[in-house]
Amino acid sequence: MVTKREDIRNIAIIAHVDHGKTTLVDELLKQSGVFRQNQTVQERVMDSNDLERERGITILSKNTAVYYKDTKINIIDTPGHADFGGEVERVLKMVNGVILVVDSFEGAMPQTRFVLRKALELSLPVIVCINKIDRPEARPKEVIDEVLELFIDLDASDEQLDCPFVFASAKTGIAVLGLDDTPESMQPLFETILNYIPAPEGDPEAGTQLLISTIDYNEYVGRIGVGKVDNGVLRVNQEVVVVNAHDPEKCKKVKINKLYEFEGLKKVEVTEAGVGSIVAVSGITDIHIGDTLCSPENPQPIPFQKISEPTLAMHFMVNDSPFAGQEGKFVTSRHLRDRLFRELNTDVSLRVEETDTTESFKVSGRGELHLSVLIETMRREGYEFAVSKPEVLYKFDEKGTKLEPMERAVIDVPEEFSGTVIEKLSSRKGELLGMSTTSDGRTRLEFSIPSRGLIGYRGEFMTDTKGNGILNTLFDDYAPYKGDIQYRKQGSLIAFETGEAITYGLYNAQERGVLFLGAGEKVYAGMVIGQTGKAEDIEVNVCKKKQLTNTRSSSADEALRLSPPRILSLEQSIEFIDTDELLEITPKTLRIRKKILDPTLRKRAAMKKN
Repeated sequence: MVTKREDIRNIAIIAHVDHGKTTLVDELLKQSGVFRQNQTVQERVMDSNDLERERGITILSKNTAVYYKDTKINIIDTPGHADFGGEVERVLKMVNGVILVVDSFEGAMPQTRFVLRKALELSLPVIVCINKIDRPEARPKEVIDEVLELFIDLDASDEQLDCPFVFASAKTGIAVLGLDDTPESMQPLFETILNYIPAPEGDPEAGTQLLISTIDYNEYVGRIGVGKVDNGVLRVNQEVVVVNAHDPEKCKKVKINKLYEFEGLKKVEVTEAGVGSIVAVSGITDIHIGDTLCSPENPQPIPFQKISEPTLAMHFMVNDSPFAGQEGKFVTSRHLRDRLFRELNTDVSLRVEETDTTESFKVSGRGELHLSVLIETMRREGYEFAVSKPEVLYKFDEKGTKLEPMERAVIDVPEEFSGTVIEKLSSRKGELLGMSTTSDGRTRLEFSIPSRGLIGYRGEFMTDTKGNGILNTLFDDYAPYKGDIQYRKQGSLIAFETGEAITYGLYNAQERGVLFLGAGEKVYAGMVIGQTGKAEDIEVNVCKKKQLTNTRSSSADEALRLSPPRILSLEQSIEFIDTDELLEITPKTLRIRKKILDPTLRKRAAMKKN
């Protein structure tokens, strides 16, 4: 007998990056009384790891729950970046509706389209929340039209088109149903959730069914599966069978050790959970996303969409430079292997493959940001390793045609920079699909471009637009190979010998190009210490001291002036390296180096290649 659980609502908050999802969750938590009156709460409390807090982005989806008028509202905060789209796809299986947050100034953006399409495909009802209405340049009325156009574009049904609009300022903690209403609190949004999002349905008398949509990992209890109870009741110490819709062979008996529900920011232990509850289950060793926990009498897996494939790969390898092992805590191939395979516990969009040598692993992900977040996390944990230039993953169709991943790039720039951007992207095999003017007078360009054409472009884009451009990309589809692209037009400055960089040597080297390091830093032969203005690589000796002579002239002893070095961040370093270079990563430093350190062997390899 299918019944509704009226005391529960399950929602996900989805949006383009930076439109205010996490801040909105903060306010819902505060106004539902999760925190004490005098409790100090940090901003964006859901972004719990350091990297999320520093970058101001959400990387992993988070679960929380609030109470409003005796109804428990389970809320899932999702990431906005395209690289973490795999997170969004999965969690939508746990909810009965979504809140689509749209910035009242920026309007519908590429990622808004992506997340909304996923929600509409699952026939989920949508509440549109126009956020940041207190911005001076807000234009909520035009944004409503943009959002409705997007719904029509994505073939929404009549019920989905008839969605409620709520206007909010998550930062100041208010929401209204009409722009002329007097704002007081988030109450109008809570009421809309209760009235418009359907209560979860299921059969409490049937056999247990729970689909695992997210995996959490904890050093003490191992893997924790998170999902929604679709049918039946789940109890502690109950025997269940793990089955999977994509893997018919899988059928394993396990016992539920511990069961948790979410309340505020905590997991609370419970003895049983009914239909519609979002729960966390621990004690099952090799539980995976997409598994269904069923009662043994009638094991029926719940269908689950396949996770999108990765589009970009890098090689992670043991650091073998002359300075290897000096700064890292974990340096061997065993350390590297264990850590990469452990990452697979929680990140479903990642793939790790072993290669011909034990020293190197091929790691594939959804984009540069996805992989750089993993690199930065490992670096902070004390790992030392080297990575190669990102390369795209090709596919072949039945006829043997080579296909490559294509991206849809939407670029907003002041008009005077649009010519440069079009020229640069065209040289990277980009095709201009459309050009329009945004509400604030900027030019919006829409390109279809191969994923490899965007590798290493973001830094250049920021320079070309003097920091005024906004670049959003989204994976589109696979298309036939577009031809070769020349990545970097400038060569590298390479250190000639191992030692310490001296002001005199650097002073002579800086005439050749831009330096990446200052005086007193250690270098080794084959290390890249700067960028030249010419196309070929140049070797320079930065450890060279000034020869002392008997003669003294009045001007010779004046201080040598060095230009400040250009210090590259992790992302800039990944974008900079060429196919014959590696990026050496330690907890303290980033060094770019040639794969072959010996200059003679390097020249031989280059001649062979040509």
